[in-house]
Amino acid sequence: MKIPKRIEPLVEDGLVDAVMRQLMSGKEAMVYVVRCGEDIRCAKVYKESNQRSFRQSAGYTEGRKVKNSRRARAMEKGGRYGRKAQEDAWQCAEVDALYRLTAAGVRVPRPYNFADGVLLMELVTDANGDVAPRLGELVLTAEQSREYHRTLITQVVRMLCAGVIHGDLSEYNVLVGAEGPVIIDLPQAIDAAGNNNARSMLERDITNLAAYLGRFAPELLATDYGMEIWSLYENGTLHPESELTGRFERNEKPADVDSVMREVDAAYQEHEARQRYKREMGQ
Repeated sequence: MKIPKRIEPLVEDGLVDAVMRQLMSGKEAMVYVVRCGEDIRCAKVYKESNQRSFRQSAGYTEGRKVKNSRRARAMEKGGRYGRKAQEDAWQCAEVDALYRLTAAGVRVPRPYNFADGVLLMELVTDANGDVAPRLGELVLTAEQSREYHRTLITQVVRMLCAGVIHGDLSEYNVLVGAEGPVIIDLPQAIDAAGNNNARSMLERDITNLAAYLGRFAPELLATDYGMEIWSLYENGTLHPESELTGRFERNEKPADVDSVMREVDAAYQEHEARQRYKREMGQ
């Protein structure tokens, strides 16, 4: 097929030898099957911000660090350069997450190169060597559903141990390859420690998985892995091999607002007393 304009620089640089076909057009990117030497890979060509249906949100980008101080200031101010910097950071977030998660042993496509807004990465295939289907395209047995759920919960835990939360995980962001589920689409991945929405996004990711896989294994709908995992993470006891139960005792007791306000008032009175003492000593 004709080489897409955005991939031409990679062909000129010898990173891509041929574009075989378009694989898909998503809300944020176009994906092509390409040949790199003897290897078949995929090239993810990110769409410009005005062509994407998935918009950047402060809920996702909160806590992300930009190493270049000039770029960080430009992003804060806005303007053409600032918007370009934001766009670059949005794309690089997926690249950084893929390298980070691959190193942590998470099942994600292996990244190979990133240049000019094009990400070269592993093409995930099924047992027959064909492009792997999305989880949402499959009709599963109860046992398959339970197995995939166990695998994906393990991957979510490994991601969190690496400091990453997917943020948009569902049956549409999981491919079922020859060796099981592979998590894809990570430009909105969030920093677990630096984002105030981390817990709610983790819970949503896990709820989405249970909702879909629970169609085939209804007992999964009664699990509560989200809060269990987050509780272990918050306490500093979560690790990649943590044994999980899928149960969590939620505290439904209403907050004792009066008690909290009394404590705040007592702390304020103590602070005032200290200040008075300092003033008196100063005299």
